[in-house]
Amino acid sequence: MRSAINAGAALFLCALLVAGPGFAGDRLQWTGAVTEVEGSAGGGLVPWALIGGLETDAEVGATGFATYDSTGDFSLRSGGASIDVDDRVEVSFARQRFDAGSVVPGLTLGQDIVGLKVRLIGDAVFAPDQWLPQISVGAQGKRTLDFDQIPRAVGAAHGEDVDLYLAATKLYFAALAGRNVILDATLRRTRANQFGLLGFGGDGGGYRYVPEASAGIFLTDPLLVGAEYRAKPDNLNAFHEDGAEDIFIAWGPWKNVSLTAAWTDLGRIAGKTAQRGFYVSLWVGI
Repeated sequence: MRSAINAGAALFLCALLVAGPGFAGDRLQWTGAVTEVEGSAGGGLVPWALIGGLETDAEVGATGFATYDSTGDFSLRSGGASIDVDDRVEVSFARQRFDAGSVVPGLTLGQDIVGLKVRLIGDAVFAPDQWLPQISVGAQGKRTLDFDQIPRAVGAAHGEDVDLYLAATKLYFAALAGRNVILDATLRRTRANQFGLLGFGGDGGGYRYVPEASAGIFLTDPLLVGAEYRAKPDNLNAFHEDGAEDIFIAWGPWKNVSLTAAWTDLGRIAGKTAQRGFYVSLWVGI
């Protein structure tokens, strides 16, 4: 996985070289979404088919994000960046740190994630007369930190892996009470335990195809409210796992900046039930 991270850095550089001088941000607000906790453009939990940044098909864009999620028993800090080329290719990196001191005093889990997303067909925003959504394929290479400390001990089989996903996203203009609505459906192939923080696979199973979905409505141009759901595999007999969901509100006071707040329900984590709490995230893009 270290080679994957090095490859991700190389892709960042290649993206800049290939794109040439057109480094700008001429797309409309929200057309790069925000950033989900693993570094891909989307909602807070789910990657969408949208490509991050605000670049057109002849520009390079970039994003940065910082997220904090607290459930009372646990907290997650995540941050990262992406380089986005021609509204077609997204290369991202995210680092997560998970405070699990309620299980083992002083314990912090974490993972590093390198992502690649490619838009295949369609345009979620600029083809309103077409039924076809924007469809993208993505991969997230993940490396669990300190795999031998806790994840292996609770039954995880691997310390690194790659999630694959297919996402479809569409914006519907004036679809509900005259307001714009955005919908996303994502299918992921994964064996990640707690997103990968507890390794991959285990004594309870391996790869599974799991659904993810998002829906949002624009109350005003800068204000989006919605909800998400993300199913997760249940691979560890020691710690059973539930799906995750949220209800969010995202506010864009400026085109290049957005703030997201959400109520989250992450289900069972490390034997502790009902992990509900709040989520805040800052996104900047060009």
